[in-house]
Amino acid sequence: MLKQSFKQANLSYPPNEIYIRIFKTEQTLELWVRCQNSDSLQMFKEYKICASSGEMGPKRKQGDNQVPEGFYWVDDFNPMSNFHLSLKINYPNESDRILGVRRNLGGNICIHGNCVTIGCIPITDDGIKELYVLAVEARASGQKRIPVHIFPTKLKDGMQVLQDYRKNKSLTDFWINLKVGYDHFEKYKSLPKITVKADGTYQYGH
Repeated sequence: MLKQSFKQANLSYPPNEIYIRIFKTEQTLELWVRCQNSDSLQMFKEYKICASSGEMGPKRKQGDNQVPEGFYWVDDFNPMSNFHLSLKINYPNESDRILGVRRNLGGNICIHGNCVTIGCIPITDDGIKELYVLAVEARASGQKRIPVHIFPTKLKDGMQVLQDYRKNKSLTDFWINLKVGYDHFEKYKSLPKITVKADGTYQYGH
């Protein structure tokens, strides 16, 4: 089935790399792939996030029900998940450890099946089955880190949807910082090199 879907999209199977991009407000997970003989990532499929918790804004402590925001990667595969299958992300990352409530950050944030969540990203059993298989294929092709970038919304110029939060400077500054990475991918269809500065903000390079 996946091979046929790739063929219909004029993509070679299996992909050499995959990239996962998540938008909380739109409740969508985008799957981008880089196949043989291609230098750029191409959109393969969009999955609906079928349940959500918390609100816009990053996860800063255990028990806040928030879905994280920022730049992560898959750090564990769980074929025996209680939610069919799951891909765990590396929350808390370095930025979260600087900006969050220390010693009380929580963890175990996953992309998984089913349709329930407290801070995770459920995309139904059928959705996670496809994503999990492609993640396994990408890892087998040599991809050591599968990036997972989580945004509050699509950070288009103006970010009008975020205007209701304009009085919260620390939050809007955080989103403006995320937007630099978002814009890089929108322009080049490749991922910037991302590091974390001492103040917890992200720094980008080519």
